[in-house]
Amino acid sequence: MPGYGADSVGGGWRQGTLTNLLNPKMGAFYVAVLPQFMPAGTGHFAGGLLLTAVHISIGLLWSAVLIGFARALRGWLRKPRARRLLDRVTGTVIGVFGIRLALSD
Repeated sequence: MPGYGADSVGGGWRQGTLTNLLNPKMGAFYVAVLPQFMPAGTGHFAGGLLLTAVHISIGLLWSAVLIGFARALRGWLRKPRARRLLDRVTGTVIGVFGIRLALSD
């Protein structure tokens, strides 16, 4: 498949769509979570389609915000100092979560 996984909008879109369509966890998520948010009296197919569209729209908006911030901070994020800082912050957060989990009931 030409352009599959290429560093382009179309390649990224195809790769993400294919990954989600072939991921059984996405189907399980929609079957398990979405029905509880459907209003009474709404058709299952129409309501599910609407809630799926809302979920996809929110995901696209969030991804666009993240991409915008990453592009704005691109120069800083490429510096080794920034990478070390992000690695330390991430490691600290994971460590704190691990300690909290170990000490919880």
